[in-house]
Amino acid sequence: MRLIKPLYLSAALALALTSCGGTKTAVENAQNYSPITNVDHLEKRTTKLTEDQLKRWSHLDILTDTVPGMSVDKAYELLLKGKKLPSKVVVGVIDSGIEIDHDDLKNHIWNNPKEIAGNNIDDDNNGYVDDIHGWNFLGNSVHETVEMVRVIRRGDDGSAQYKRAVAQYDKEKKEAEEKLVKAQSYLRAYERLAKLFDKDTFTQEDLDKIPADDTVSDDIKHSKNVMYSVFKMGRDTDWVKGYNGAIESKLAHHLNLEYDGRKLVGDDHTDINDRIYGDNNVLGPDRNEAKHGTHVAGIIAQSRHNDLGGDGVASDAVEIMAIRAVPDGDEYDKDIALGIRYAVDNGAKVINGSFGKYYEENSQWVRDAIKYAEDKDVLIVVAAGNDAMDLNIEGGVERYPNDNVNMGAEISDNFLVVGALNPEFGKNMVARFSNYGHYDVDVFAPGVKIYATVPNNTYQYLQGTSMASPNVAGVAALIRAYYPEFTASEVKRIIMNSGVPVNREVIVGSKKEVRKFESISTSGKFVNAYNALLLAEKLSKAKK
Repeated sequence: MRLIKPLYLSAALALALTSCGGTKTAVENAQNYSPITNVDHLEKRTTKLTEDQLKRWSHLDILTDTVPGMSVDKAYELLLKGKKLPSKVVVGVIDSGIEIDHDDLKNHIWNNPKEIAGNNIDDDNNGYVDDIHGWNFLGNSVHETVEMVRVIRRGDDGSAQYKRAVAQYDKEKKEAEEKLVKAQSYLRAYERLAKLFDKDTFTQEDLDKIPADDTVSDDIKHSKNVMYSVFKMGRDTDWVKGYNGAIESKLAHHLNLEYDGRKLVGDDHTDINDRIYGDNNVLGPDRNEAKHGTHVAGIIAQSRHNDLGGDGVASDAVEIMAIRAVPDGDEYDKDIALGIRYAVDNGAKVINGSFGKYYEENSQWVRDAIKYAEDKDVLIVVAAGNDAMDLNIEGGVERYPNDNVNMGAEISDNFLVVGALNPEFGKNMVARFSNYGHYDVDVFAPGVKIYATVPNNTYQYLQGTSMASPNVAGVAALIRAYYPEFTASEVKRIIMNSGVPVNREVIVGSKKEVRKFESISTSGKFVNAYNALLLAEKLSKAKK
């Protein structure tokens, strides 16, 4: 029998959310503002977002802008303006590495107050020498296999996981080889046209200027058609370059049974007690490979309204602790477990985990770390995954990390799983790639076309549940910064229960199924910073 994840309310929370006719409660009188609850009357936005709006659409308001943003601007203007910040919150970002000297991040990076930089001494006696801004559990390793490959390499143990890995491997390798052929055709077309236009970036408008007559070669005509198909998919020239490299890396590293990226780390990844390894270079050995982590950190903490790039959800309310534990490939359970414990032990109150996989070696180590974080009052926010899957169908595969086993009882109440939204309200609001599930996904948040920091002091649009997760982690950090009296569990419940409900059908999954939005996550809502902070304010007043 499938257990249904409880969405309980504390007595105080229930009081704050209850609104009946007649006499108003003291909580309702705490503020004159009302939460955003009724959006079902809204129609699809009829005009395109401007470039400036798109760069910060996740901060926009569903009622005034008709996109499923988080009303971050509204929260700052109506609820946080002039409000005293008790203290900053440390957010641990477990990822691929972070460019901590980026102009839009360098003022928001955690500094270990117990460590003296550059003296080669473990001043705080935590086992990690000169861990000024965090720790790099991968050392000089960059590329890795996926866990499926490691399952096969470990040999047949008779498990269902091994049988599934063997069955899936050949299929994925063949698909990757076919994709590489297509990716190379895209790249050749891009390179021809970039040479023709004499610029690295071009658009469909540039293609339209190419004559259709015999003044251009057949190669150019073919390349034009190829790039038309790329733009029709909603992709751009940057995607073409990145896609080819990603498929090449997948074959050379991720799916290569002979490749061993772990030897550069130098530890025993099967021994959780072998914990002192890696170094303090939280960027990692290759600046460009820190793209994912730098983008995630920016979504949370890049400065607001400084005319440099995007805006962070929490900005001046947070310090980012950089924990490098996610390679190009699948993460090791050991690194994630120790990364969580490092963040907890060094003062993080929120942890973001924009990673995940469908095979495991020692997932219990991670669950133990999640439980350890709960015991120390730390909230963990994670991405739901980008495989357009219902995580809670009968016979479905399990995604890691998680806080339960096969949809059994949860081991903790500090673990929040986030799906991704498009900048479009209505039937297409769920990102086509986003996983979903009534039990294993808690909420949805903006995750498509998110503009944030990337290495080499620049910015870029990226998409994924990896981007939705830090949007929510930023909201959590704001609550924990301005209302430190709430526990991790209470913050999780505030975020879930204050979200915006949508009583509409939406398209989800690779088969484009139609589901009620309320049925594809535990809460049935998408996150709203204004609502969350409004509820936190009401609850805070009720406690006093």
